[in-house]
Amino acid sequence: MTSDSPLAPHSGLSTVKAAKLAAVGLLADRKERRELERPVEGGGRRLTLKVERPIFILGAPRSGTTFLGSCVGALPDVSYHFEPRLTKAVARCVYEGSWTPQRAARYFRGYYGALLAASGHGGLRFAEKDPENCFIVPFLTEVFPDAVFLHVYRDGRDVAVSHAEQPWLNAASTGTGRSGRGGTPWGAAPRFWVEPERRDEFTQVSDLGRSAWMWRRFTGSALTQLAELPAERVRHLRYEDVVTRPAEAAEVVADFLEVRDPAGREALHARFAKARPGSVGRWRQRLTEKDLADVMAQAEPLLTRLGYPA
Repeated sequence: MTSDSPLAPHSGLSTVKAAKLAAVGLLADRKERRELERPVEGGGRRLTLKVERPIFILGAPRSGTTFLGSCVGALPDVSYHFEPRLTKAVARCVYEGSWTPQRAARYFRGYYGALLAASGHGGLRFAEKDPENCFIVPFLTEVFPDAVFLHVYRDGRDVAVSHAEQPWLNAASTGTGRSGRGGTPWGAAPRFWVEPERRDEFTQVSDLGRSAWMWRRFTGSALTQLAELPAERVRHLRYEDVVTRPAEAAEVVADFLEVRDPAGREALHARFAKARPGSVGRWRQRLTEKDLADVMAQAEPLLTRLGYPA
């Protein structure tokens, strides 16, 4: 199988491609954060670009990570960044072992510092959300020993419905030339997180089946890897609880992040209040009997483990 085959595994990240992702990402980051932009007070702050006490928001795509990230980003002392393109791609290299941990660490530290500099947020607490980080928690804790992790998980049936509505893993997107933020082509080709012995199978299941497969792998990896960390460094949030009881979720996050400023807590509550509980249980109306069977073939054991009712 050649390296340019749509079914070939990711073969590393060239320096040229990394530079392009970095440049595009820095330009896009400013635009993507505009809705969260607020005046940054400089009084008494250390204008440093060192990444200290970073906040990593983890979860499978379509599990509520974007919403949770926007909530954390509302905190006045936080510099929040949405799926940085460069580190998203480097995370693959870490997982696959195509980059040394030392090289990858330099890119993570350097790019996060560049994002702080470009946004004028030196001295603020860095935060980002990137689902790929579900697979590299040990690496992140090694590079950032004072990091904390917020993990949000959601009913895999709702995730499969929502994810399959997007083009990312759908068979119809194969060969279109379109790709994700980290450079991975859209379509049914197996991703880095697909079990090696099941790569051929991944291309044969339905779009919903691939989306459920994705949910199982991301969520399962996050749960397994985060379980190795001290409890005080991790909070797990159930999406359904977040959107139906947003005030409680805001308090959990505020306490976990040690938000003592009343203005920060108020900002967090205001953002959580925008939750939409109508997104819960969509699978009951959207999945046919066959669709549900496709999803459950991939998701049922983990759904049971997480306590989701049939």
